[in-house]
Amino acid sequence: MIIAVVGPTGVGKTKLSVELAKHYHGIIINCDAMQVYKGMDIGTAKITEKEKENIPHYLFDIKNVLENYTVYDYQVDARKILEENQDKNIIFVGGTGLYLKAALYSYEFSKEEKETNNYDELSNEELYALALKKDPHMDIHVNNRKRLVRFLNKEEINIPPSKPLYNVIYIGLTCNRDVLYERINKRVDEMFEQGLLEEVKSFYDAGIDSKALKTAIGYKELYSYFDGVITLEEAKELIKKRSRNYAKRQYTWFNNQMDIKWFDVDFKDFNKTVEEVIKYIE
Repeated sequence: MIIAVVGPTGVGKTKLSVELAKHYHGIIINCDAMQVYKGMDIGTAKITEKEKENIPHYLFDIKNVLENYTVYDYQVDARKILEENQDKNIIFVGGTGLYLKAALYSYEFSKEEKETNNYDELSNEELYALALKKDPHMDIHVNNRKRLVRFLNKEEINIPPSKPLYNVIYIGLTCNRDVLYERINKRVDEMFEQGLLEEVKSFYDAGIDSKALKTAIGYKELYSYFDGVITLEEAKELIKKRSRNYAKRQYTWFNNQMDIKWFDVDFKDFNKTVEEVIKYIE
């Protein structure tokens, strides 16, 4: 049996995955793009050794932050684990929807996807023209270089109409939007209390300026703070804002891409939510 626990950041996916793995004597596979990197622990809300409760966890801490790890790499690694553990119950957990779909659906990648093109030699206007050529209806602003590059890189992925390769039970965790945003804000504050500033500073002081650190929420904002571009308070508020926006995008993606059974989380009694999910699965 394969179960996928999905949903926005800060809603309790990690906790549910552990409870399900305990109940079904299963293993857990990470599908969070940033939790594959060693040392990016606090900012990604990565599960601790204690929280794992001796359950086998895969695809956590498998790469150095200086290494580039693509969705293609993830597909290869995840399918290898699936192949080697066909006799076990498997729980995927994380919020990177494309990783999950690449692992479980009939996605095919071209060789070029291994190394994405940054288009460094092109101006924003040239990028914009290329993007319009690819899709005349695309609505990305000419000055939003990051989104333009990301959009153009998608053309390196050959995705025929994808179909599921496995029978998967998709479990989504959700809650009231205001409650979620409050939880996200609180979690960011807790990350700083746990040492997020020091975690990011260790990378910054080592002169590491990798793609992972420039992409991950919580890291790129603090790099701007260390560079003197923004204040610490501004960095903290940006992390909260971008985390909330990311949660909103996650909802949209999962709702559009997968057939998910959503559960409202009871944060006062999480066991009730666990029981509801198990009842549905069985």
